[in-house]
Amino acid sequence: MIGHHALHTLSGDERSWLRARHHIAFTDTSAGLLQSWGALRAWNDDEIAPGTGFPPHSHVDMEIITFVRDGAVTHEDSLGHRGRTVAGDVQIMSAGTGIRHSEYNLEPSVTRLFQIWIAPERRGGAPGWGTKSFPRLDRAGRLIPLASGFPEDVDVLPIRARARVLGGTLRRGEQWEYAIGTERLGYLVPARGAVEVNGVRIGERDGATIKDTGRVILRALEEAEVILVDVLP
Repeated sequence: MIGHHALHTLSGDERSWLRARHHIAFTDTSAGLLQSWGALRAWNDDEIAPGTGFPPHSHVDMEIITFVRDGAVTHEDSLGHRGRTVAGDVQIMSAGTGIRHSEYNLEPSVTRLFQIWIAPERRGGAPGWGTKSFPRLDRAGRLIPLASGFPEDVDVLPIRARARVLGGTLRRGEQWEYAIGTERLGYLVPARGAVEVNGVRIGERDGATIKDTGRVILRALEEAEVILVDVLP
């Protein structure tokens, strides 16, 4: 079963420095909107104005994955980490027993990103942070794991959940398949371009819920960049 969640139907947050759309927002009680999708607790589509961002704030027991679509985001946290993640790259933060961090756009132009929250398999543990480059050429024609809690996935950012965040690029007409299994849930968003997911058209920045489907068959209707999250129900 594929559910289509059009961008214009999503809840949002409009501020002078932030334009956000919420594919999944556990704090939003609006009728008909997803407040979770299995272990997937949040998926924010954020546009952050230059020289602004999220001031220091705290998290506990959450795996937070950030995929930067345009621009860059600069991270600082209470563990002493500082890093800049640019477009096409990914950062993860395991909140564990608690971490305080900020995320700013220190660039001269708008930064656009997806921020994805996944519930960890177990509570507690030492907090951590990391970032990694995933060149688009390595993701051409397929989706590869970017962040994963499965030991068989190598050269990825580790998360503390039985989940995968996959990303890749497809040229128009290219097709790709992923065996998700009927016992798991998926959520897919094209960061750019339009695709078909098991025959259902999903436009740029629309969302697709995936349930009771053994295989995800993805076909690009135009040049596309796609993010797919595979989680436990």
